Amino acid sequence: MKIAALFALFGSAAAFAPASVSKTSTAVSMGLDDMPGVTMPVKKFDPLGLALVGSEETLLWFRAAELKHSRVAMLATTGYIVQAAGFHFPGQLSSDISFESLSSMKPFDAWEAVPDAGKAQIIGTIFIAELATESKAVHYTKGGPLPTVVFPPIDFSGVSDETLKTKQDRELNNGRLAMIAIMSFIAANNIPGSVPALAGIDMF
Repeated sequence: MKIAALFALFGSAAAFAPASVSKTSTAVSMGLDDMPGVTMPVKKFDPLGLALVGSEETLLWFRAAELKHSRVAMLATTGYIVQAAGFHFPGQLSSDISFESLSSMKPFDAWEAVPDAGKAQIIGTIFIAELATESKAVHYTKGGPLPTVVFPPIDFSGVSDETLKTKQDRELNNGRLAMIAIMSFIAANNIPGSVPALAGIDMF
């Protein structure tokens, strides 16, 4: 996968990434126990007590932030691995840069090689996607639904509450693992030897 496409997906994940979402508006009167993601083996992992900081609206904002970061991290981890494996689109990114040439670079070096105009388009796409998820008639901190898929839309209205809860738990748990993974990739890229499991791999 071309690294520019990867970065376009990073910020727009809240709009485009697969997501398990509620069939009805999220009630503001909820606590950590009532939210998806409280699963084994750690159950309520909140060592800093962030769930108790601020109001219930703050808690919902934290949950939306976790969802977005989880989706970004899942795309980032997958994209980094695909890029590192050498897969790429055919043709040219610009008049003087081919996708093939970018696939031979480390993902972060490939991003640096993207022309400024291309970076501007990516950042613009990220902004539009973020704006779309935040500009709802009823914001998620006021009882509206949490950030969902804009394109393609996914309809969960026919999914039972139990199945939906399982999907939401899986999405959050996979996203949490992906956040650890992409942070490891970044550390390995910038601090040689900081992640022993990735030491000696060229793309890290």
